[in-house]
Amino acid sequence: MRTSHDAGDSLLSILDELDELISSARSMPMSASAIVNREAARDLVQRARDAVPAAVRQAEEIITDADAVLSQGRQEAERLVRHAQEEAERLVSSENVVRMAHDRADAIVGAAEEKAASLRHGADEYSDQALAALETEVARITEQVRAGREVLSARLGSRDGASSQAAVGEVQEPVRRRAGWVVDPEAARR
Repeated sequence: MRTSHDAGDSLLSILDELDELISSARSMPMSASAIVNREAARDLVQRARDAVPAAVRQAEEIITDADAVLSQGRQEAERLVRHAQEEAERLVSSENVVRMAHDRADAIVGAAEEKAASLRHGADEYSDQALAALETEVARITEQVRAGREVLSARLGSRDGASSQAAVGEVQEPVRRRAGWVVDPEAARR
């Protein structure tokens, strides 16, 4: 398991490391609880937080690339249309030449429009594929987060049941919450 921050971390690999940390943690006797290295867990959580903006930046870069391809296609179409217009103006000298010029200009404009439509379609497909991949990745991460929260919820639920069975004369300290972490003084005694 890595403990140093790596700029190339992907959110899924960090979650795999967190899963490994929890899975390999020493179990508490007669309990579903485990002892986890707090620093290692916090490091993995921080790395996951750092990786999320990187995934968002990557998605924005994909969209920017798609926009650039679309813009390039539009520029090419405009260039071809200008070229067709210039070609048509140059050929206007006689009736036969004018007719041929119109036919040629129509063909060039048609080709330019087809090429622009093709480039636009290609850019749209590229954007759709990139966004679909990102959507799949986000859905997978969401499912992993949901499953993790369910496990934690089940653990927290069993912990609440265990603490309600404490001896009558025993004074219980309140559960303290801070920055998304639960500090349960009873967990240290178990």
